[in-house]
Amino acid sequence: MEQLGVAMDIGTSGLRAQAVDLASGKVISTAISLTHPLPGANVVDHLHFALEVGVSTATQILRQAVRTMVHHLRIPVASIRRLALCGNTVQLSLFQGIEVRDLAYTGTRKLAALGIVAPDRHGIIVNAGTLPGLGVEKHCAVIIPPAVCPTIGADGLAMLLQSDILRETQTALITDYGTNAEMALYHDGRIITASAAAGPAIEGQQIACGMLAAPGAVSDLQPLDASGYRLLVLDEAMQPVQGPVVELERPSAAESTSVLVWGITGTGVVALLSEALRGGHIQLPYIQTPDSRLHLGQKLYFSEEDLQEAGKAIGAIRAGHVTLCHNAGIGYGDVHAVYMAGAAGTYADPVKAMSVGLLPSSAQEVHQVGNTSLKMARELVLAPSRLEAMEQLAEQLRVDHCVLAASDIFKKMYMLELSFWSEGLPMTAYRKLMNRYGIKEFSMKVASPVIQRDEQGERRQWGRLGLQIVADAGQTLSRAIAGCSACSCCVQACPQSALELEGDVDPPLMRLCQSRCAGVACKRCEQVCPEKVMVLSDFFAACPLG
Repeated sequence: MEQLGVAMDIGTSGLRAQAVDLASGKVISTAISLTHPLPGANVVDHLHFALEVGVSTATQILRQAVRTMVHHLRIPVASIRRLALCGNTVQLSLFQGIEVRDLAYTGTRKLAALGIVAPDRHGIIVNAGTLPGLGVEKHCAVIIPPAVCPTIGADGLAMLLQSDILRETQTALITDYGTNAEMALYHDGRIITASAAAGPAIEGQQIACGMLAAPGAVSDLQPLDASGYRLLVLDEAMQPVQGPVVELERPSAAESTSVLVWGITGTGVVALLSEALRGGHIQLPYIQTPDSRLHLGQKLYFSEEDLQEAGKAIGAIRAGHVTLCHNAGIGYGDVHAVYMAGAAGTYADPVKAMSVGLLPSSAQEVHQVGNTSLKMARELVLAPSRLEAMEQLAEQLRVDHCVLAASDIFKKMYMLELSFWSEGLPMTAYRKLMNRYGIKEFSMKVASPVIQRDEQGERRQWGRLGLQIVADAGQTLSRAIAGCSACSCCVQACPQSALELEGDVDPPLMRLCQSRCAGVACKRCEQVCPEKVMVLSDFFAACPLG
């Protein structure tokens, strides 16, 4: 019987898994989920959910999702000898079922007052039997890498170890572009890390017609000589192919094409912003079209509300970058090389990303290094001893970590970014305020960088069994609600269409899609219930997960 391993990246927006032959090191199959199983759109939502309904419930949901991903790899479970995971501190802590309150609260006094002791988050290897619910044999070794701190997890270590940034001789910046954007500046042998809560728009979520990177997602668009733009759409192999031609100013009839378009992903949002700003379709903070929308066909559109969401995400990342540079005593324009990691970093057009502010426009080199978190998990599957290198680097990074939430420079830069995106603050005023704050200016003029893409990246490493898309890594929970009048107010109020009511039974039956739910930070369903019998947490208490 062949001996297999499973490598898995538990991201904030979804999970990615690969089956690996332990003898040859070759990838056998790949599975990608389009959702995260926990309610909410970011790590704060996931933490809030876990604290309200119980960490054990959140752990059970997350392990169920891991089991689902393993199933979709289409390999014999009895052959799995190792399971290696990588992800941020919140995801891996919830997976383990350990204390997470130290991640939700800041300050030693607050933690002491609450009696919270931070758990050991060093790398470990344990038998799956100690982590019930994974769907693998009890003797399977589960490899969990270390965290640097609450905001920099194993995925932050992965982006440094799985790129060449530590071999750079000039100033370099690396970012794992995602909902929680980990970043690091390498300057004169010093590594300064940080993490910016960019928000889900950078991955195509909380956008009206947005979606994660998956077949049917618009990942880019190209201007044509005539009026119009050619959409680039991800196919079944996650390769960008030519889609229909659209006009941004108005809904346009789709031309005859075999390429199906379902939504727009994060890199598509970046490309759309770049082209619309260049073409004058956007004059911040407004979209300059008859209906204040940018159109990508008959049904897909991008609204001014979407523009604000994208601006918040881009602004948080650029503010984080500038803060790191300021802490190193340099300007944002002094960065020579940029490394782009994560799904957004894999598919984004670097020049377009530069034009909207996702990386310094003066950089001379751009390296797109792919999903470094999944690569790290794959390396750990094949060589568990790599945990030692991760531990050594984690110890080094703890010395020079920048907490953006506590940085006055970050706060000032983020306010400038919000003013730029939300109020149309002119760059002349932007620069004057930077000077007043003692921050070095940077050029907005886009350079012509040398671009190096990871040709051995994940898109061509799906394995001999290929790629399988998992539409929903979560579950649908059902609950009979006594006292419910079946008025459907909660269904109509749900911003994510996560609820479905069966009102012709007594008592009425409500179904909740947990991965669509916006989480306990939303609770619009509870707020509009006239009988006050709709209680979100009751779904998880009354419906055991299997």
